[in-house]
Amino acid sequence: MIPYRDDNPTRHFPVITVALIVINVVVWVLFRLSGDMAYQAAVFEFGMIPYEIFHHVNLPFRDFAANSLHYYGRLPAYPHSIPPYLSLLTSMFMHGGLMHLAGNMLYLWIFGNNVEDYLGRVRFVIFYLLCGAAAAGAHLIFNPGSRIPTVGASGAISGVLAAYLLLYPRARVHVLIPVFYFLTTARIPAWFMIVLWFAFQLLALPASAAGKGGVAYWAHVGGFVFGFVWILFRRMRHPPGRVAFRARS
Repeated sequence: MIPYRDDNPTRHFPVITVALIVINVVVWVLFRLSGDMAYQAAVFEFGMIPYEIFHHVNLPFRDFAANSLHYYGRLPAYPHSIPPYLSLLTSMFMHGGLMHLAGNMLYLWIFGNNVEDYLGRVRFVIFYLLCGAAAAGAHLIFNPGSRIPTVGASGAISGVLAAYLLLYPRARVHVLIPVFYFLTTARIPAWFMIVLWFAFQLLALPASAAGKGGVAYWAHVGGFVFGFVWILFRRMRHPPGRVAFRARS
């Protein structure tokens, strides 16, 4: 299922959600325009590498390029100057490819605006960054020796999904469903889509632990759990407003 919009209007324009989308898109475009090798070097530089954080070292990009990219020519001049722990932040704004970026930003646009509406702009920024940090922490715990850069906003967005689940479970989400070679649409409750999404993350954990695939599922789980707990306690004191559903066409 691929969500493309929801029936949950906001009271205010989602300034922070739009700003986060713009920042992620601009960062990706700027590095892609620099060429393939400069882009790969930027992913290595600003992505989170668990081995670097646990050992307080900066791994040389030349080794990564030779082993993973099969490239032995001239390398871009990235000095790898940022401390490893800063990659906990910078990795949230890097993406591995166009589809990676597009998928994350689509989810952020659909679900982030309502969560921002509930929390307010300042709290939403804090919430988003802390969810991303929690996601990175979960990935670090279960992959301490990994030398592969981890990038993407999906950990933070997982926390946003958890918040939406608690705040607006009955809101309707429009999704695309592939059926063989065709696409059909459906309008389903948000709780169903998000619970199904989270169940898939849990089912994928064994493959992730075995080193199969390129998705940091523990980061998704970590961000989701953190966001769920945060909003669970806040919702007790500040219940969300009612959702005004649009009529089904």
